[in-house]
Amino acid sequence: MLVSYKWLQEYIEVSDISPQEIAEKMTRSGIEIDFIHERNLGATNVVVGYVQEVHQHPDADKLNVCQVDIGQEELVQIVCGAPNVAEGQHVAVAQVGARLPGGIKIKKAKLRGQVSQGMICSLQELGIENKLVPKQYTEGIYVFSNSSDVTPGQDVLEIFSLDDSILELDLTANRSDCMHMLGVAYELAALYDRPVKMPKIKVREIKETAESQLNVSVENKEDTPFYQATMIKNVKIAPSPLWMQNRLMAAGIRPISNVVDVTNYVLLEYGQPLHAFDYDALGAKKIHVRRATSNESFTTLDGEERTLSDEQLVVTNGKIPLALAGVMGGLDSEVTEDTTTIVLEAAAFHPTVVRRSAKISGLRSDSSARFEKGINQSRVGEAARRAAYLIQELAGGVVLNGTVEADNRSSKEVIIALNLEEMNKRLGTTLSISEVAGIIGRLQFPCEKVGEDLHVTVPNRRGDILIKEDLYEEVARLFGYDDLPSTLPSGTTTQGKRSEYQVSRVKAEQYLRSAGLSEVITYSLTSKEKATVYAPKGIKPIRIDKPMSEERSVMRTSLLPHLYDIAAYNLSRRNNNLFVYERGSVFLTDEESLTQLPKEQEQIAALISGDYLRHPWQGEKKEVDFFVLKGIMEGLFETLGLMERIQFEQHQSEGFHPGRTAYVKFEGKAIGILAQVHPSVQKQLDLKETYVFELNLETLLNAEQKTVNYAGIPRYPAIVRDIALVVDEQVTVAKLKQVIEESGGELLKEVALFDVYAGEHMEAGKKSVAFSLTYRHKGRTLTDEEVQNAHEYVLQALTEKAGAVLRS
Repeated sequence: MLVSYKWLQEYIEVSDISPQEIAEKMTRSGIEIDFIHERNLGATNVVVGYVQEVHQHPDADKLNVCQVDIGQEELVQIVCGAPNVAEGQHVAVAQVGARLPGGIKIKKAKLRGQVSQGMICSLQELGIENKLVPKQYTEGIYVFSNSSDVTPGQDVLEIFSLDDSILELDLTANRSDCMHMLGVAYELAALYDRPVKMPKIKVREIKETAESQLNVSVENKEDTPFYQATMIKNVKIAPSPLWMQNRLMAAGIRPISNVVDVTNYVLLEYGQPLHAFDYDALGAKKIHVRRATSNESFTTLDGEERTLSDEQLVVTNGKIPLALAGVMGGLDSEVTEDTTTIVLEAAAFHPTVVRRSAKISGLRSDSSARFEKGINQSRVGEAARRAAYLIQELAGGVVLNGTVEADNRSSKEVIIALNLEEMNKRLGTTLSISEVAGIIGRLQFPCEKVGEDLHVTVPNRRGDILIKEDLYEEVARLFGYDDLPSTLPSGTTTQGKRSEYQVSRVKAEQYLRSAGLSEVITYSLTSKEKATVYAPKGIKPIRIDKPMSEERSVMRTSLLPHLYDIAAYNLSRRNNNLFVYERGSVFLTDEESLTQLPKEQEQIAALISGDYLRHPWQGEKKEVDFFVLKGIMEGLFETLGLMERIQFEQHQSEGFHPGRTAYVKFEGKAIGILAQVHPSVQKQLDLKETYVFELNLETLLNAEQKTVNYAGIPRYPAIVRDIALVVDEQVTVAKLKQVIEESGGELLKEVALFDVYAGEHMEAGKKSVAFSLTYRHKGRTLTDEEVQNAHEYVLQALTEKAGAVLRS
């Protein structure tokens, strides 16, 4: 909402308060002022000029030499290239020495040999946006239409109110009462305890009645609680006066004609949308408001033909639509230069119906913006009377007696009982009943004392106040938030902290960052193809109703596809070493059409590619492989205290390398995958050798984690035995390690793999696996015989259970 400081003074005396002070006061009371715009963007020394003579430039076809009276003793000569300049016009002239927006300085000059002592200006050159300039002046200089309003030498900046300041209000949805000038005036009246001056309304009606010329009906009382038509004859369509044009332009609305400008003016003044129909173009003496029929066509004022739905409300002549109710009028019944009789519509339409209608049509107008948030239904008629008065004064209109209306409004008042003790307890204040009554009085809310309570009647203009807590807030903001006393809370308190799940999640992410991975965040929406490729078995993709694009049309079922996108994006920009992870939700369901919400499951995924520093202190680089990422994953499990309950199982899965893929299992149940991206996928996406994992984070973090117990440094020495085993290639290291740990007894404290070899000097189908076994007793020094017995038992178990043979 844009509010003119000078216009505001029509309704409340604030000339002694600067726009900056008003903005500060309103912002501190709950209505934020985002900006204060100065209408003058740097123009100086611009006056009214009267063009006495115009001659063709002798050396330029598109230039004219003008003799202009600017209120001085002598005429000034100005060379002008505007196509619409002519004798007898009053125009805006920037004198020699003037400045215009954009840093332009006007100097005496020669144009094709002719002296030019100034510049005849367009509105755009004075700093007014082209979209706000009346259409007849968008391609040339501005001409004052009413010469009696101006005199040569008069300050143009003052005439156009360019010395004004515009307050830009950032209104929350509940404060629609401030979407018009009177609403802002009421707000300032409450803040500064000053009276509001209401606009002048003095309509002169003739004996002929509106009912004799028009009939009004509505199909649904809920859709249209109130509809009123006022008839005005003998209007003369012309430009509106300059003061009205200035106020409309200051509010961001382009002037069109006197009648249309009046409807927009009252919209800004009262917050009541109005519409003027050309009576002779209605095609009937009837107005009927109904829902549109499916596929009914209608051309709006912007010249676009629209196909309507039965969710939209239309104003008709009983047969065909004349307007899209609450949104925009129709082209066929618009007010034109030939219009002489108008029907002035003032209505209350249901906010939800207007909102839906505007959305379906892709139209959002100043009218719909106000209907959507709710208007003051008790002042619809008053706003219409104000518009009728202005049309009467500015367009010579004759107002017919009475109005034609369909009134189904509820007259129920909102009365709230305010308990002083409860309010003071909530606010921490010690206000008396008379002080509170004084604050309520500044809001111009009627109130009376009933027992210990104050009964407050809320005017219809404040539809946001419905309960006693709303009144407490009004008292608090007018009393002054800064003046409310500061008190410590009393009673028992609970210290806020993270849940165990959140603590574990933070710990997991901290580990991944310490391992050199950077966090990324991608969209929860993806394409159907990406959602399908890595979806768990039986999971169906979930399509949203109205996607912005096909690339963002389905809820994701895996984090990996978007990690691939990030990798491809970075590689194409020569960032070749990638170590990234993402924590986020996937959305899972086995239903083709949803009957209930899908499962939202938190996952964590990582992707690595390129080189890493194997020994940072030496600067030695090594290319990543399967075991680098497996080591990072194992570190994650160790951090969470879950490593002993994790198993890796070789697996083949679509999209992954057939020999470098493993299921990750937690207590025997698959919770994720660790793999190299399949070479064909890498080629398709322009990726280098890339490794990924994805895990069900919820399962890990909800698991009971192992308690960390302190163990002292061993007092007795350990004995270490290395063994190299020859086994079939299909036998996994995990299997061998499991056999060793199960058979090693209490003396075996640690098993560490240090070599795997297959190739030359090895029998076909065989591989060599070497472990280091550490034996120790916590209470004494072991003998060689004890270690040998335990070691032989391990070797025997390896032979029997894994077919292992000691390598010679």
